[in-house]
Amino acid sequence: MTTSRVREKLKELPDKPGVYLMRDRSGKIIYVGKAVSLRNRVRSYFQEGTLRKAPPKLRGLIRSIEDFDFIVVRSDADAVVTEGRLIKEYKPRYNVSFRDDKRFLLVRVRLTDPFPRFQVCRLRKEDGAVYLGPYANSGAARVALEFVEKRFGLRVCSPRIPGEEDYKHCHNDVIRRCSAPCVGRISPEAYRARVEEAMAFLRGERKELLAELEGEMRKAAEERRFEDAAGLRDTLHLLRSAIRERSRGLRDLELVAEEARQGVEDLRDALGLAKRPEVIECFDVSNISGTHAVASMVCAVEGMPNRTRYRRFQIKTVEGIDDPRMMGEAVGRRYRRLKEEGGVMPDLILIDGGPTQLGAAREALEDLGLGEVPSAGLAKQFEEVYTRADYSGAPVRLARDSAGLKVLQRIRDEAHRFALTYHRLLRQRRIRESVLDEVEGIGEKRKEAILKHFGSVLRLRRATVDEIAEVPGVGRVMAEEIYGQLRKL
Repeated sequence: MTTSRVREKLKELPDKPGVYLMRDRSGKIIYVGKAVSLRNRVRSYFQEGTLRKAPPKLRGLIRSIEDFDFIVVRSDADAVVTEGRLIKEYKPRYNVSFRDDKRFLLVRVRLTDPFPRFQVCRLRKEDGAVYLGPYANSGAARVALEFVEKRFGLRVCSPRIPGEEDYKHCHNDVIRRCSAPCVGRISPEAYRARVEEAMAFLRGERKELLAELEGEMRKAAEERRFEDAAGLRDTLHLLRSAIRERSRGLRDLELVAEEARQGVEDLRDALGLAKRPEVIECFDVSNISGTHAVASMVCAVEGMPNRTRYRRFQIKTVEGIDDPRMMGEAVGRRYRRLKEEGGVMPDLILIDGGPTQLGAAREALEDLGLGEVPSAGLAKQFEEVYTRADYSGAPVRLARDSAGLKVLQRIRDEAHRFALTYHRLLRQRRIRESVLDEVEGIGEKRKEAILKHFGSVLRLRRATVDEIAEVPGVGRVMAEEIYGQLRKL
């Protein structure tokens, strides 16, 4: 049965590409999917015919859905990447195609090696190597890599510095047209030039090679070598796919970065700041009926997220529902510590909210002697920017399509997402712990001993009465009570 919350959210779904996250009654993410049209895809789950005709697994998923969230992205390709990242992060139990935890393919080359070689990998490391990708179509990426290895005579052997001894056991110079730098058939400088050309091709900067390949395909077809022509056609298709994917990713990133830089410049003028707000820190709070109250702080440098500087806070001094005081606590804790550590203050502090929340934040800054640090509030209802902590002055209204407003909206939405994620984490942790709270006679020490013994509530669920009774301080009677309570859930 569709809940009222789901019915209301179905009305808000946009006809745009994106990713959706299905949740069960405890708020846990149980499925992540992608869609060319969020409106059509998500609504299809809740049609009467779907539940009647769907296979058992899908019916089980639909019956478990109590709520859902969605994320709008630029394109279907972005949806694929975002879907994979979220599946790896949350590991939803209804997602089976990504359970092997594979990451998207990357192409790696270490240019500091004497004779660099290309490798495929799935994990980007801070090792000084150059990484190309990620590639959602791993088949296309592998074909592209094989093409450049053959086309430019690049080595594929594993030794970091190959020599004559390695050459004795290698036939790649014959089989794969390797230029054999290991025995001096090509100078290190000439070999490196080939590597640079291969990288340029993979970045989409050598389109003339594709034209050559297309010419070979047409020639093979004219000579009635149809199998060769078909093979070249398929190779050409995959090469174009890999290069297009790489180029599109770079182009989108460059456009977003350029817009962000322009937005930072616009904000200086619109808000009357003394300097460009190169570093912006944004705060948001999250709580439901005053429980598990948390706050988040996210950071943007030149308008782009800098996740290494994100922070999150459990609210400690505020009881009940009081968002302004919670905001004040988070801001105070953040900049008290930054001041004690001698850190550099941000160029702009952004508060999710209007004058009331902004006033609480400024009061915390004044108490620390940091009242001169620029701050502003972004009110969600009309997307107005408040620079005064009262309603005496008119808010700044930026054009809806302005780069400056987009910078503020992105960082505000990111702060909201980060706070909500932390809130759900604490709520889930509390739900797991409360399973044992329902058993009479179990105090904190016994609960700690039980969880320490089994490692998790999931393992405890799988345990027999005898296994539970083995925990020090838990007898047979209590073990049976625990076992029975777990069976009710």
